[in-house]
Amino acid sequence: MCAIISKLPLLAAALQLRKYLQDLTKQLGGTTHEMEAKVEEYPRGLVSAPGSSLFEELGLYYIGPVDGHNIDDLVKILENVKSASTAGPVLIHVATEKGKGYPYAEKAPDRYHGVVKFDPETGKQFKLKSPTLPYTQNFAEALIAEAELDDKIVAIHAAMGGGTGLNFFQKLFPERTFDVGIAEQHAVTFAAGLATEGLQPFCAIYSSFLQRGYDQVVHVDLQKLPVRFAIDRPGLVGADGATHCGAFDVTYMACLPNMVVMAPSDEAELLHMVATAATIDDRPCCFRFPRGDGIGVPLPPRNKGVPLEIGKGRILEEGKRIAIVGYGTAVQKCLGARKILLEHGLSATIMDARFCKPLDKALLRRVAKEHELMLTVEEGSIGGFASHVANFLACEGLLDSGKLKWRPMVLPDRYIDHGSLKDQIEEAGLSSAHIAASVLSVLGKSRDALHLFGKS
Repeated sequence: MCAIISKLPLLAAALQLRKYLQDLTKQLGGTTHEMEAKVEEYPRGLVSAPGSSLFEELGLYYIGPVDGHNIDDLVKILENVKSASTAGPVLIHVATEKGKGYPYAEKAPDRYHGVVKFDPETGKQFKLKSPTLPYTQNFAEALIAEAELDDKIVAIHAAMGGGTGLNFFQKLFPERTFDVGIAEQHAVTFAAGLATEGLQPFCAIYSSFLQRGYDQVVHVDLQKLPVRFAIDRPGLVGADGATHCGAFDVTYMACLPNMVVMAPSDEAELLHMVATAATIDDRPCCFRFPRGDGIGVPLPPRNKGVPLEIGKGRILEEGKRIAIVGYGTAVQKCLGARKILLEHGLSATIMDARFCKPLDKALLRRVAKEHELMLTVEEGSIGGFASHVANFLACEGLLDSGKLKWRPMVLPDRYIDHGSLKDQIEEAGLSSAHIAASVLSVLGKSRDALHLFGKS
C-alpha cells in the first residue's frame, strides 16, 4: 500500500501525459499512435501492478490492489484520481475482507451475512428455535427424495447453496450440484443447456435475484425447455427488506405462455409441487416458497411428495355467500380470516388455488356462481394471480350479471421497508384481520370492519 501511495504523483503525471498525447494524435491524424503507446508505457508501468495487463489492454489505468480497510490511504488515492486530468477511465482495485476486524465473522462470513441479536464477546447468535424446519430445507429434502429415484435430476444455484437449502442436496449429490457463482443469467442458460441434453435441472434462485435472469427465462419458455425454477423467498422477507422482497415473480412468470406456475400453501404442498415439477418434461415450470419455517403440517413419508394434477386447486373449507381464494402461503391468512368471520356469523368457503397458470377454471367457475362475494388473496404485486382470475371471470361473463362481487388483495403498489414479517404483513394489509375486514366492508358491515381494522 505504501508503494502505491508513493506513486500517486506519477499517476497524475501519467494521466496528464496521456491526455496531451491523445489530443496531439487527433490533431496529427493519428500518426503518433505508436509513439503515444511507447511514451505511456514507462509511467504506466510505474503506477500499475504486475498482472494488470488485462486492464491495460482495455485502455484502463489500473491501480491496486488497494487495502479497502485503510480508509486514510483509500481517501488519498481517490482524491488523487479525482484531481488528475484523465483522458479515460481509471480502475481502482479495492480488496476487502468480509467481517474484517471481528474474528467470529472473519471465520464464518456466511453466518454473519445477516445477523440477529448476538453476544459480541462469544459471537453466539440468539436465534429462536423453531419446532418446524425452514421451507428451504423442506425443498432440499423433497428434491433429494426425487433425486434418489432419478439420476437425471440436477440442482443449480448462484452462490446461494446455504440460502436455497441446496447445501443439503450437495452433501449427497456433489457431482449433481452446480454453483455458478453470482451469475443468475448464466444459471438459467446453463440449466437450459442441461435440459436440452435430457437432464432434469432444478434452478433455485431467490425471487428478487431471478429478475436478473429474466431475458434468459423468456428464451427457456420460448423453446419449451423443461427447466424447473425453484423460486426462494417470494413475497415479504422481513429484515431482508425491499431489495430482497419477492413481490414480482408471479407477475413476471405467469405472463409467459408455456410456464406452469405453482405456489404451495404449506410445506407438505411444497413437497408435492417438487414432485410435480419433476414430472413436467415438456415445458418449463416454477414454484415459490417463502423465507422462514413451515407451519408444522404432517409430511409424506421420506419427504416424497405426490405429483399434483396440473392446474387443479382444492377446497379447504365450505361456506356460504363468501369465497376467499388464496394463492400460496396467503392461504393460511385466509383460513385465519374464516375463523374471524365465523365470530360475525359468516361462513366462508376457502379455496387453495395451488396454480396460477393454468388456472383451475372449472373450480373457479363453480365458486363464482355459488357465492355472492369472491376475494383473491396473494403475497405478490399487481398483475399476478388476481389479474389472471380477473381476466378469466371477465371473459366468462361472470362479472356482467352483477351477482358476483369480486375484490383482489395484493401487495400495495409501493416498496415496503424492512421489519418483522408480522409488521410487514400488517403494513401490506394482508393479515387475517384485514381479509375479514375487507369481506365485512364489501357486505356493508362497515362498523364491524372498522373494529377489525382497529385491532390489526
